[in-house]
Amino acid sequence: MQGQSQQQAYDRGITIFSPDGRLYQVEYAREAVKRGSASIGVRTADGVVLLADKRSHSPLMEPESIEKLHKADDHVGIASAGHVADARQLIDFARRQAQVEHLRYGEPMGVETLTKTVTDYIQQYTQIGGARPFGVALVVGGIENGEPRLFETDPSGTPYEWKALAIGENRADIREYLEEGFTEELTLDEGIELALGALSDATDELLEPDGLGLATITVEDEAYHQYSVDEVEAVLEETELLATDEEEEDDADEDE
Repeated sequence: MQGQSQQQAYDRGITIFSPDGRLYQVEYAREAVKRGSASIGVRTADGVVLLADKRSHSPLMEPESIEKLHKADDHVGIASAGHVADARQLIDFARRQAQVEHLRYGEPMGVETLTKTVTDYIQQYTQIGGARPFGVALVVGGIENGEPRLFETDPSGTPYEWKALAIGENRADIREYLEEGFTEELTLDEGIELALGALSDATDELLEPDGLGLATITVEDEAYHQYSVDEVEAVLEETELLATDEEEEDDADEDE
C-alpha cells in the first residue's frame, strides 16, 4: 500500500519527480496530444506548408468552427494537435508577443524567437504547483530573414526545429511517409502534395476539402495564406486525392 501511495504522489504532483526521473503529468499531456487529430508541417525552398486534419465527428457540426490553423503574425502560422482550448491560450499568447515586438522594435518577431518565447511559457507550467501542463503541441512555421523555418513545441516546453513533421494521431505513420518523400529541393506545390499524401496514406482514405485546413507562408511575399474550401478542393483534384460522392457511398455500404 505504501508503494502505491508513493506512486500516486508522483502521478498527481506536477512538481514531483518520480525515482526514475519522470514527470508523469507531462507524459500524460503528451498522450493528450497523441489523441488529437493530426497536423503536418513541411518546409520547402519556397516556403512552409501547414496541413491540419479537421474532420468533424458529426454532420451537424459546422466545419468552420473547428480551429486547427491560426495566423500568429503576417509571416507566421501555427497548427495544433491536442486540447483545442489549450491551443487557443498559447496562440493568443504568441500573438500578443508578436505585437509587443512590433510595437517595441518596429520589426516582425523571428520565428525561432517566437517559438522559444512560447515554449518558455509552456515550461513554467511544468514546475508550478496547482497548475497542469498544456495538453497540446504546436507546429510553428514562418519566414525569418528570407528563410523558411519550421518548429514544434512540446508539452514539456522544449522547442524542436524540423524539415518536416507531424503531431497528433498517426504521427509515426505520417512521419515515415514524410521521411521517404522529403527532399531539400521540394517546391511549395510539391510540399503540399507531400503533406496531403502523408495524411491520406496514414488514414488509408481519400480526403474531403471541408475536413482539411491548409495554409502556406511563402518566401516571396512572407505572408500567411489560408486556403478556402474551394481552393483545397482544387488542390485535391490536382493531386488525385479528392474523395468523390461515389467513393463515400461505397464506404457507407461497406460499413452497413
